[in-house]
Amino acid sequence: MSRVRKVLVGIWPLKAVYHMVRTKWMSFLSVASPELLSRLRFLVARGRLPDLRTPVTFDEKLLWLNLHWRHPLKVECGDKYTMRGYVERLGLGHLLPRLYGVFESADAIDFGALPEQFVLKCTHGAKANVFCRKKSDLHMSEARRNLAEWMATDHSRLLGELHYAAMKPRIICEELLEDGTGEFPTDYKVYCFSGRPDWVLCCFDRRPNGNASFALVDENWTSAGFLREELTAQRDVPRPAALDEMLSACETLAAPFPFVRVDFYSIRGRAVLGEMTFTPDACIDNDITDFAQLEIGRRIDLPTPYTA
Repeated sequence: MSRVRKVLVGIWPLKAVYHMVRTKWMSFLSVASPELLSRLRFLVARGRLPDLRTPVTFDEKLLWLNLHWRHPLKVECGDKYTMRGYVERLGLGHLLPRLYGVFESADAIDFGALPEQFVLKCTHGAKANVFCRKKSDLHMSEARRNLAEWMATDHSRLLGELHYAAMKPRIICEELLEDGTGEFPTDYKVYCFSGRPDWVLCCFDRRPNGNASFALVDENWTSAGFLREELTAQRDVPRPAALDEMLSACETLAAPFPFVRVDFYSIRGRAVLGEMTFTPDACIDNDITDFAQLEIGRRIDLPTPYTA
């Protein structure tokens, strides 16, 4: 961040003005020129322009896929509700969490008809969840306000993730996953390349819609050494009992895609599918090393462009 920018964003109300202008400018570019937006975001993050003609790194290839491989399956599987149909067609419906309801708006939710524990998810984006462990502790009006705001958000216009533009916003209510610890269960994010699961990013000590601790391992549960040192967990993460089931499912779920990250939980020995992600970190991952950028990028075989 430049010295001038640091000064501007540190002064109120200039900080608010800066973020408003930045958001509106990025929203405009996401429609007017997604490629220019991608180049500018990469320049700010990396200090150079990306090579989108012959991409090499993980970030460059993700940006290329976002711009040039706009297959309708990305929309179906990136949507947390329609993904369920894809999974069921492949005979893997047993991996899905229990579904309690689907709603077109926050006002349509009948909290009285829901079980004691549940999670409400907006299906067309990320970090838009309401977790309920006990209904008497849930602030329902606040939950409705948050859900309504998230439902009105077009995630394709935040950071240029184009497949979100074709998704119909919905809210789903699913079972609240519990692993017996009383905390949010560890999230196992499997990096898949044309149906080959190679690495697992483990996210534990998780907070609602927030941060976590991380470890990145290969399929043999050996540290890949890809995370920046300050982010690498200082303790070992146990191999989940359901790992073999997760990796086997990934071979089927990820087969059509040059790259997809398939997210699972291991709940009392059972693999439970969370979501499928095509643009992790909006295609610019600041948490991995330069070596990892090259090594992960090497795994992605770019397909023939597919225009939506």
